[in-house]
Amino acid sequence: MPTPNKATPAAPRRIIRMRALSQRIGLSKTEIYRRIQSGTFVTPLKLGERSIGFDEAEVEAWLAALPRVEGKE
Repeated sequence: MPTPNKATPAAPRRIIRMRALSQRIGLSKTEIYRRIQSGTFVTPLKLGERSIGFDEAEVEAWLAALPRVEGKE
């Protein structure tokens, strides 16, 4: 029987790099940087002195929040 006070371990955080992100969401690197600067995209994570990545869950949430295009009837 599980102990009710024990926390369930969180799933490991997945980080995606810029090239994979660009392919995944269909925006260029330049456009992604524009949206980061304007505050309309997820904040990148600093992985090293010259590298960044993005939390996959945050990117998924951003995609889910985008408005849908309604079809013409």
